[in-house]
Amino acid sequence: MILVTGATGRVGGQVVRQLVEAGVTEVRALARDASRARLPVEVVEGDLAVPGSLDAALEGVEKVFLVWPTLQADHAAPETVKRLAGRHVVYFSAATAGAADPINASHGEIERLVRESGADWTFLRITGLAANDLKWAEGIERDGVVREPFAGWARSHIHEADVAAAGVRVLTGEGHEGATYVLTGPQALTAPERVAAVSEVIGREVRFQEASLEEVRLRYEAVFGPALAAGLLGRMAGGVPEPEPVTGTVEELTGRPARTYRQWAADHWR
Repeated sequence: MILVTGATGRVGGQVVRQLVEAGVTEVRALARDASRARLPVEVVEGDLAVPGSLDAALEGVEKVFLVWPTLQADHAAPETVKRLAGRHVVYFSAATAGAADPINASHGEIERLVRESGADWTFLRITGLAANDLKWAEGIERDGVVREPFAGWARSHIHEADVAAAGVRVLTGEGHEGATYVLTGPQALTAPERVAAVSEVIGREVRFQEASLEEVRLRYEAVFGPALAAGLLGRMAGGVPEPEPVTGTVEELTGRPARTYRQWAADHWR
């Protein structure tokens, strides 16, 4: 039995669908509200932030695809991860796990807890999820403008379907215990280059404007609050970050190249 957490999200939902498409029948999904989950597998109610709510979901489970609700459930992480002992945990993590900012620090802590839990483990680390660019939708709809900092920062965003495909290969294959895989898209593209791809797909001019860090700070504070915003912006204080790496790991695991950013855009913006 494979348990998929985060099953109503982009990556977890893809894992569920691809497992079913691969003919895997023993799949269970975890959801905070089972009545609202529309998934082609058994759905069991539970919350990673409430360790005691997981017993039914974990019954008979040998493998877990773990999408952690970063920061929201960190208070429960030690007790929740303890419950995964004796299973193979495939954790959806970040390429910069363990860095000082709050989100990467959270990923690093979950990795540590999983390693020390007695569970077998595999870490799938990504540089960035292409789906995060869907936040541009409001600006594109309003005035055809995308505003982001660091116009020259090249990022190797990955399609969520490729993360899931790699996860499915690990969950259904052998010999992945103790491995850490860095998954990326096939190119490192700047924000203006990604905006151009979206513009081409939707057939409408979309302009890129570079945002100041002050603008980003105010945006983050509105969403995360001042303390967390300060932590998230800490990595940016030194100027344009280094270009993100590009790996061939998706192809090595799945047998086919990672989807391009334009393919991702075509899947989401038409």
